[in-house]
Amino acid sequence: MVLYDYICMMVSYVVLIVVVLVGVAFLTLLERKVLGYIQLRKGPNKTGFLGLLQPFSDAIKLFTKEQTFPMMSNFNLYYFSPLLNFFLSLFLWMVFPFSMGGFSFFYSVLFFLCVSSLGVYCLMMAGWSSNSNYSMLGSIRSIAQTISYEVSMVLILMSFLFLISSLNFRKFMVYQENIWFIFFMFPLCMMWLVSSLAETNRTPFDFAEGESELVSGFNVEYSSGGFALIFLSEYSNIIFMSMVFCLICLGGDFNSFFFYFKVVFMSFFWVWVRGTLPRYRYDKLMYLAWKSYLLVSLNLLLLFWGLKVLFF
Repeated sequence: MVLYDYICMMVSYVVLIVVVLVGVAFLTLLERKVLGYIQLRKGPNKTGFLGLLQPFSDAIKLFTKEQTFPMMSNFNLYYFSPLLNFFLSLFLWMVFPFSMGGFSFFYSVLFFLCVSSLGVYCLMMAGWSSNSNYSMLGSIRSIAQTISYEVSMVLILMSFLFLISSLNFRKFMVYQENIWFIFFMFPLCMMWLVSSLAETNRTPFDFAEGESELVSGFNVEYSSGGFALIFLSEYSNIIFMSMVFCLICLGGDFNSFFFYFKVVFMSFFWVWVRGTLPRYRYDKLMYLAWKSYLLVSLNLLLLFWGLKVLFF
């Protein structure tokens, strides 16, 4: 029986990873099509029916290109950091609350925070090991941004955890049966959404890729496979943060088919924001994290703690 459980668990996670990778492939296509229509053009429409095979041709192109590396780079770390980044972005998906066949994490929120904070080391290694001024500057900016927003993200999440009295993502579904958290914790949910955008280095917080000043940030020296792995991990994180937002704010009923439509809509929201908003100024990004979000999330944390003590 134990062996059967282990086999079920392995099959579940292999299927999950394959589905996530296919989702990442088609999220890139969705992004290019949506940005195309926002900018009054078509987007990819030649490869396959309506451009549906475009992600696969992109993957073949990226993984068969010539692999270059800077002569002065730290070779081992330079190659290892994109692999670690990709591995961590898929490792995050272990917290997905399966109904059967997966790990039942009692501390899945802690696991999520621990693994997501390890992503900072990948940025640091990628920028430093390239031995290039541009990539080093890009990685420093990304690290400062990621760490700043992780602080407010944890405080925002703690308000939710006070209400559910658990560290298990599965509990969010139980406590949102009658009303979604977004209706009576609207400011916190919006702050979580903006922090998620900053955490995934996406517009309007894509300072690692400020082309006008930093070329392409920490990944400027990467080509072919290394670049593709960084690209895949970024989009995997987008889908994961969309899923987490749906879990903690939009009902979290992962047994329902409707839940996955909400995840798709939130992934679309990431693209929509990219096509709509201009890039923020870097000092304002830092002020937003340390002078606005930190103070508001601390005050709201005290409020929800007080409510918990008062009524329960």
